[in-house]
Amino acid sequence: MTPLVRIQREDFDIGAEIAALTRGNANIGAVVSFAGLCRDESGRLAALELEHYPGMAEAEIGRVAAEAAGRWPLSGLLAIHRFGLIRPGEQIVLVIAASSHRREAFEAADFLMDYLKTRAPFWKREHLADGTLGGWVEAKADDDDAAQRWEQIS
Repeated sequence: MTPLVRIQREDFDIGAEIAALTRGNANIGAVVSFAGLCRDESGRLAALELEHYPGMAEAEIGRVAAEAAGRWPLSGLLAIHRFGLIRPGEQIVLVIAASSHRREAFEAADFLMDYLKTRAPFWKREHLADGTLGGWVEAKADDDDAAQRWEQIS
């Protein structure tokens, strides 16, 4: 099983992505999906602008997705991350993990999402509701803590 990674400007359809990932595989007993959305931060944020290095982002996410596929017996794994200007309520990221059993699918999706949240090569800049340009968003300490737990679990 080779994980699928896409970096794209366009939105995605979660149902269509699950159908494509699972099509023709009757051994799948569990599909776990996570979709991350842009928040408005209590009305403060008008949009997030996401930048990446084409090629490098796909390779790095692909490397970590391959690690997930090596750690858990998966039947399918997909990561989609958007770039460009993302407005509150719009989808930013999608992770889908498929396996024979739920635990492996949950863990693989959680592992990959923790990586995407903390170390994926994306830069996020805030566009504020008052029309000004905000700062670059840093990873939060609790996200870093969540990602570090995978170093102790093999």
